[in-house]
Amino acid sequence: MNKSELIAKIAEDSEITKTQANSALDSFISAVTKTLKGGGKVTLVGFGTFSVTKRAARNGRNPQTGAVIKIKAKKIAKFKAGKDLSEKI
Repeated sequence: MNKSELIAKIAEDSEITKTQANSALDSFISAVTKTLKGGGKVTLVGFGTFSVTKRAARNGRNPQTGAVIKIKAKKIAKFKAGKDLSEKI
């Protein structure tokens, strides 16, 4: 399912226009992004938790040449499914 399909499903289930559903989804994405950028986490009971973790710097290899390259440390977004979601899948 892509974003436009999700918007259509939200609009249908909620009996709202696709424009309103798109606005709601964009607002949700913006709120989650802003919270994660600030170092917080977002917990939706029964669905899951969005959080940020740090990935340490490490060495990798260029697959073409085999040369060692340095991969910088960075922050990554993480999602952990909640119990209800895990059971339904």
